[in-house]
Amino acid sequence: MKAAQIHFVCSSCGRVESKWLGRCPDCGSWNSFVEEKVIPAKAETAASPSLDSRLRKLADVEVTDSVRVESGLSEFDRVLGGGIMKPSSVLVGGEPGIGKSTIMLQLLDACSGRDTVLYVSGEESPGQVKLRAERLHLKLEKINIICDTRLEVLMDVIDSLKPGVVVIDSLQTLASSTVSSLAGSVNQMRYCCMALSMQAKAGGIAMFFIGHVTKDGMLAGPKIVEHLVDTVLYFENAQTGVRILRSIKNRFGSVDEIGIFRMDQDGLTPVRDPSLFFISSREKGSLPAGIAYTAVAEGSRTFLVEIQALTVPCKGGLSRVYSDRIEAARINRVAAILERHAGLMLSDSDIYVNVAGGIRLNEVSIELAVALALWSAKTNTVLDEKQVCFGELSLAGEVRPVAFLERRIKAASEMGFDHILAPYSPDIKAQGSLKWCRNIKQAIMISKAHGLNDE
Repeated sequence: MKAAQIHFVCSSCGRVESKWLGRCPDCGSWNSFVEEKVIPAKAETAASPSLDSRLRKLADVEVTDSVRVESGLSEFDRVLGGGIMKPSSVLVGGEPGIGKSTIMLQLLDACSGRDTVLYVSGEESPGQVKLRAERLHLKLEKINIICDTRLEVLMDVIDSLKPGVVVIDSLQTLASSTVSSLAGSVNQMRYCCMALSMQAKAGGIAMFFIGHVTKDGMLAGPKIVEHLVDTVLYFENAQTGVRILRSIKNRFGSVDEIGIFRMDQDGLTPVRDPSLFFISSREKGSLPAGIAYTAVAEGSRTFLVEIQALTVPCKGGLSRVYSDRIEAARINRVAAILERHAGLMLSDSDIYVNVAGGIRLNEVSIELAVALALWSAKTNTVLDEKQVCFGELSLAGEVRPVAFLERRIKAASEMGFDHILAPYSPDIKAQGSLKWCRNIKQAIMISKAHGLNDE
């Protein structure tokens, strides 16, 4: 009898099984199945809005123009694709204390002059929220707040208030009386997220959900929650106190943009010139070995970053790679290319690679800079402090073209770098400070000619 009333749901991906399994067949997670009661069909009594279910030809569908409005936070608008879409649903995740609630309060404050706004707090009391808002110097009289976690109550409040922007802090605290499980469970999160997302679409509301993350840094809860919302944003904490906001899903814009914020006593402040944070300030002529500069293109923005490398004799006869800002597999691949095509022995060394400022880099254009930083560290040769390089390395040792070449060259020139090393492009004429390189050996020869021997 009990088996007919319960089922087991994977807390990672939402897969449902009739019995407990140690490992999920879909996502491969171990010990992720939790027991939940089955919801009878007659118990679905919550009056949540639904999508239009009329059968029509696609050509006969009337399209209602969506509205995109600027939030007043330039970096936040950049990541969203130009502003807040109404209606829409956005999931914001990040580590505890990184500033999710802070930026959401700042967002409501910026939107309060145009829209009625609502802050739903399920984790803090009204007094705690007010104290934070006072520290941020926000307009307290313009922000509505309710501290309740009952879905039906919140939906009634939204229906009566008719806000333009709503923040739910957080999704894991919500619970519906029609779902017989605790708040934060797979069924509760899925049900509450679906109901509020549908209400947002029906009422022309921009709905923001704050989500918790797991110890692995992933958004907590079933993966289906990320599918239900229109946009998924994620906060990263750089080592210098800079907060980086990335979009990993966006139905209304690109996922290539990043927003960069600085945390100070007034909250999260947009950073307009990222290069000031990701390039170390040094006296002229004091650049050490193992440092290379590269230009990174993130969406519509291009800025310069500093890549740092260190090689030391390995201990125990087995070399290792230490890199948390650039994936270790990429570092291993670049090291293998250097050994095979540049004759640089790295298999007897432990390799340490870091990115100044703590930003995480994923694009292929950084591979040439990583290779030159490793060569500089291993040979103790200082690179030209005014050199910027970018390019993808093939396994044959070639330096391959990268996207947005002209933007990278322009950004480097504007920052005062007068030696630019780039992969050959027939569309751009090499002149002045710009030099082409077709393979890693040629790139090293050019860098050696411009660099300084530090031995």
